[in-house]
Amino acid sequence: MLPAVHLRSAVALAGRFPALSGVDLTVAAGEVVVVLGPNGAGKTSLLRTCAGLLTVTSGQAEVLGEDLRQDPTNVRLRVGLLGHAAPLYDELTAAENVRFAVRAARLPVTRVDAALERLGMVGRLRRTPVGRLSAGQRRRVALAALVARAPDLWLLDEPHAGLDAATRRLLADLVEEAARSGAAVLFSSHEPDLAVPLADRSVTMSGGRVAGECRGGRRPALSAVPPSSRAADVA
Repeated sequence: MLPAVHLRSAVALAGRFPALSGVDLTVAAGEVVVVLGPNGAGKTSLLRTCAGLLTVTSGQAEVLGEDLRQDPTNVRLRVGLLGHAAPLYDELTAAENVRFAVRAARLPVTRVDAALERLGMVGRLRRTPVGRLSAGQRRRVALAALVARAPDLWLLDEPHAGLDAATRRLLADLVEEAARSGAAVLFSSHEPDLAVPLADRSVTMSGGRVAGECRGGRRPALSAVPPSSRAADVA
């Protein structure tokens, strides 16, 4: 089985400036990997590169079997990136935002209601324009969109930020469920106490490279289903 992420000496640019300076990283399907390191180490750039949003100029860079140096756009429908700023439209309701994300990924909207319910965005909250929601509620809408899309690769940039304790516990469940269904999860964190127990491995970045790695705290699943075999309505 091809790895979900395979980077070898990968160099990526943000505009004209180097964002990654020779990254080596492999993430298997069904694996959860947390990326640690100080601000400026390259964590966000790594996630954006895997999402096909930064230009890879040298080295190997393959995500879900797609060569990012050839055409990074092919991978975008199959990955889900949750960054610092949730990709939401303020004038749309929570339900409309999730529905839009699902349609943009060319997936059935039948996934939407279950995802909103899972994240507690029901009743008045699902009908409220996102611009009137709190930061934590907006984060939950963005997570609902990710759950509804059920991508083959989850890319989460500081996913615990802005979440209350209950939603952090739910996030842990969602990450575990995604991995057990065969998706790979790659996420960055400044909170190792929360992040490392969720991961199979933790890698540390410095200067745009992976500087080291160690075992995480997640108990490996007995088996993982390949992404192509996952049920269409995972939520």
